[in-house]
Amino acid sequence: MISSRSETSSDREPALRPRHDLRLAPAAVIAWGVAAWCVGQSSRVTLVAAAVCLLLAVVVSRRPVVVVTACLVGAVAASTAWQLAAVEGSPVREWARQGVVVDAVVEIAIDARTYRAPGGEGIVITGAVRAATSRLGGVADAGRVTLFVSGPAATDVEASRLTVGRSVRVSARAAPAEDTHEVAVLRVVDLELLPGVPWWWAMSERVRAGVRGAVAHEPLAPRALVPALVDGDVGAIPDDLDEDFRRSGLTHLLAVSGTNLTIVLASVLAVARVAGVRRRGWSLLAVLAVVGFVLVARPEPSVLRAAAMGLVGVVAIGVGSAGGVRALSVAVLALLAIDPWLGRSPGFVLSVCATAGIVLLAPPFADRLRWCPRWIAVAVAVPLAAQVACTPALVALSGEVSVVAVLANLVAGPAVAPTTVAGLLGGLLWLALEPVGAWSGTVAALGARWIVAVGRVAGGLEGAAVGWAGPWWLSLLAVPLSVAALWWMLRRPVVAIGVVLALAVVVWRPPSPGWPPDDWVLVACDVGQGDGLVVDAGDGRVVVIDTGMEPGPIDRCLDGLGAQRVAALVMTHADADHVAGWAGVLRGRQVDAVVTGPSGGPDVPGIPVATAAAGDVIEAGQVRLEVLWPQDRDAALGEDRNDLSLVLRLEVDGVRFLLTGDIEPQAQRALLRSGADVSADVLKVPHHGSAHQDRDFVLATGAEVALLSAGRDNTYGHPAPSTLDLLATLGAAWWRTDLQGDLGVVVRDGRVHVLTRD
Repeated sequence: MISSRSETSSDREPALRPRHDLRLAPAAVIAWGVAAWCVGQSSRVTLVAAAVCLLLAVVVSRRPVVVVTACLVGAVAASTAWQLAAVEGSPVREWARQGVVVDAVVEIAIDARTYRAPGGEGIVITGAVRAATSRLGGVADAGRVTLFVSGPAATDVEASRLTVGRSVRVSARAAPAEDTHEVAVLRVVDLELLPGVPWWWAMSERVRAGVRGAVAHEPLAPRALVPALVDGDVGAIPDDLDEDFRRSGLTHLLAVSGTNLTIVLASVLAVARVAGVRRRGWSLLAVLAVVGFVLVARPEPSVLRAAAMGLVGVVAIGVGSAGGVRALSVAVLALLAIDPWLGRSPGFVLSVCATAGIVLLAPPFADRLRWCPRWIAVAVAVPLAAQVACTPALVALSGEVSVVAVLANLVAGPAVAPTTVAGLLGGLLWLALEPVGAWSGTVAALGARWIVAVGRVAGGLEGAAVGWAGPWWLSLLAVPLSVAALWWMLRRPVVAIGVVLALAVVVWRPPSPGWPPDDWVLVACDVGQGDGLVVDAGDGRVVVIDTGMEPGPIDRCLDGLGAQRVAALVMTHADADHVAGWAGVLRGRQVDAVVTGPSGGPDVPGIPVATAAAGDVIEAGQVRLEVLWPQDRDAALGEDRNDLSLVLRLEVDGVRFLLTGDIEPQAQRALLRSGADVSADVLKVPHHGSAHQDRDFVLATGAEVALLSAGRDNTYGHPAPSTLDLLATLGAAWWRTDLQGDLGVVVRDGRVHVLTRD
């Protein structure tokens, strides 16, 4: 049967797209790997690698593609060798080895950040040494350093004044730097802020202050998010919002990315078009916009990366134009030549993967969705392509995959550009007329409220993120499989909609058959590299002992246990991996009391705090915890905080639990000498199973079951093989949160059983 060709444009097959120019892609990928390897080597080894590449170009001179690839990779290696040699040749590096006192003038390269230091707040600064003297001599332009300022030196200066472009004079003790990018770490004992700052940095700081001022009248979350969207200022982002954005796949909004610059460039070019600027002037305006963006957002590696990726977005403004891959390859090569340490930067990995996914996968995905209006197809295809391309990197970095990332980005995405533009406009207007700037800031805050709401809801879903059980490199196989599955599914609206609805149900109420066990006594929550224990106190109440580093994991664990009220929050000691996640315990729950050890803990507003020591008893509901250590509730803060950990004994139905915090061998031996009864059926192994264990102490517990709380693939090597061997000698069966997730301990007929959630 012959029919007329009267279909609408949405029904027609998409026109053939020009093929991508992939000629520079191999050079970019190889140069990336070479740079990531070279920054961990010496300059001599790196120079040899550069010479080998150039020699290869000469040997295969008849094959242009190989020659170009070898030359480009060799150029990146040579640049890396030159920069490594500059670091290795700096006299300050030798001063650091000897630990001498240095008087230096340092130009700040990254805005100062605050951190928690013993006895108060500290400041960390990254900058370049312009001049330095010590008993070993003097030097000028000596390289990059990190300054740690604590004690009186930190209280004498405001961190907000330590911004890019300013110079400080410091007296500090030099120590070796772990990063091969830096010549030393300087522990500052005296700091003086020098007058004067270049006008361009002063102007950029005024714009940043204007952005903050334009939204100063708004609630905390939108007030913090707008500066993050506009210029990467994340100083006010609360921890719980950061965790929700991570789980919902919106973390990229909290850092300067190519998206930010693309939005700024698109706005500038749109205004130029309305103003009648000819196309010839667009390039100049784009360059000026990029320069202004870098100045306001700061020339940190992440910002330079964003600038390059934003320009790629402009080149590939037609989503996946043929020049997109070529532009991305050039950007990668240029960035690695300028800063080869980017090759190991997680932000660089995610940025490049996301850009590559958008350029390569978004256009065909959008074409497969031609049963949708075009704007919806593109809105779905872009985050979907970026998420698929970033999956291996996300698995390698976090050990889990966000299930709701695509949907969260789809829902939040329409508000990002208006919020960014209104926030930037508000900052500029604030400098001239504050009421008008505040009005624009209110508009920006409306969009920020929507984005925050999406992040809160999506991040709070119990199934928002799922762990990856195998090694990260297996996720590489998931990319082609996912692309193939999506390629088939996106052409079938019934299937696509059905999958989305099914996924929504699973995410909203993920199945956890048999969890929690009806007779659970204690659960060791999987909180990553940290401790988080929950004890059943009856009637929906619990006792929480430590909270882990982030608020999200302990919150999800308590939700899974149905905990509605916390009878006591016990913080064994003040290390961040035990107490920094305390806000997650308070989410939607009443906390009756807080108990800390002598090292203290964070300030939990509105809740009474008690300090415990040996001989005290913590009673909450049906729980009775005896404190065995430390002996002195007034122990000096100068002591090792690990050895000031509360050691607690819990007895349920005749079964004893010994919960040991992070006590080290010295405290373990002292506890034995004190005559305390440390015998137990269940041992929470000290310090995440580190190698620092006293053999006599561990054997004296006589434990049949050992619980080890550690982060998956953590860099500390926890738990240590020697500790696992010691537990084997004890005859204890061990269970690990890094391998088995949440661990539930039950007591049945006087016997201990451990169940896992997975």
